[in-house]
Amino acid sequence: MSTIVAMQTYLDHAATTPPRPEARDALLAWLEAANASSTHSAGQRARTVVEEAREQVAAGLRCSPHEVVFTSGGTEADNLAVKGIVWAARERRAAVPHVITTAVEHPAVLAPARWLADRGDCTLTVIVPDTEGCVDPSSVLEAVTDDTVLVSVMAANNELGAVNDVAALGDPLRARGVALHTDAVQAMATRDVDVGDWGVDAMALSAHKFGGPQGVGVAVLRRGLPIEPLAHGGGQDRGVRSGTFAAGLVAACGVAVTAAVADRPVLAVRLRELSDRLADGVADLDGVRRDGPRDPAARLASHVHLSIQGVSTEALTLALDGAGVAASPGAACGSGAASASSVAEAVGLTGTPLRLSLGWTTTRDDIDRAVDVLRDTIPRLQAPERGVA
Repeated sequence: MSTIVAMQTYLDHAATTPPRPEARDALLAWLEAANASSTHSAGQRARTVVEEAREQVAAGLRCSPHEVVFTSGGTEADNLAVKGIVWAARERRAAVPHVITTAVEHPAVLAPARWLADRGDCTLTVIVPDTEGCVDPSSVLEAVTDDTVLVSVMAANNELGAVNDVAALGDPLRARGVALHTDAVQAMATRDVDVGDWGVDAMALSAHKFGGPQGVGVAVLRRGLPIEPLAHGGGQDRGVRSGTFAAGLVAACGVAVTAAVADRPVLAVRLRELSDRLADGVADLDGVRRDGPRDPAARLASHVHLSIQGVSTEALTLALDGAGVAASPGAACGSGAASASSVAEAVGLTGTPLRLSLGWTTTRDDIDRAVDVLRDTIPRLQAPERGVA
């Protein structure tokens, strides 16, 4: 069993989930691989592993292997799409490019979009979702102008678990010549992800969210999509990303995609039952509300997001950790310092947020123990004599 779950009831799979055994084996098998760009036989064996992994990823996403670029993770993949598409458009257009995204995007999308806008490289429209965290496709399409070059809408939110109808945007945007990017990092483990059906031009994935290792991700880039590289060098991967292939990480990523896709139908049903058991177990507690979509079909099977009144974020996080439950007040995408959730603010949530996220290793015993801890911890922290605001 992975060390991240060995000592605790681990309910932070949205931050990272343990690698599947087959992914770990692939990583170890090719950890000492030769440089995949070398022409000698050892290098070519490593290159074969890279290309086999590319084919595995493409099969899992239903796209062409030529559209798969390996990155260091979801953050690089998002930045490559957002910056690369805008910079390419800036080179070929007289007008300043216009970008549309949403207020609940991962910082790997929002931060580069705002950075580009601050530099004058683009203008930016940020769409506010509904109170459940879902983005209305019509509000996105209404914001499109003649200068719009990129729309970025995440497939599923990393905090609330709200699922967006990305496919509703694909054809209308393509008809207007607008590129569609989606961050599918959270969706991959439990939702069907189909590049073709969704009509996306760019997509970001991170292997450690669906059973692969940390340090490797995927950028899907439609063939013919104008894009500028983030970094210049040897152009090893499709001329878009430079740097030596991490053959072990790439091999593990490919294997993890195959395993995740095969397991996904069963896993989604199992996690839906467990997440509902978790939410139902604390539903009667005073000052506790489950957030996100009411419709189960519109939220990830893996996510339970709670807003808790009368406790502080720091006290709750420390108390749960001390009781052996690993959970998160929000996304684990910053420096590690506790801060207000921009997602919670965007949808108008009040109270202390708590994200409990399940994964392929989660058991019913994990859920029952977490419920017991929450039922003990929350009322105790809410007690007036504690002096917790």
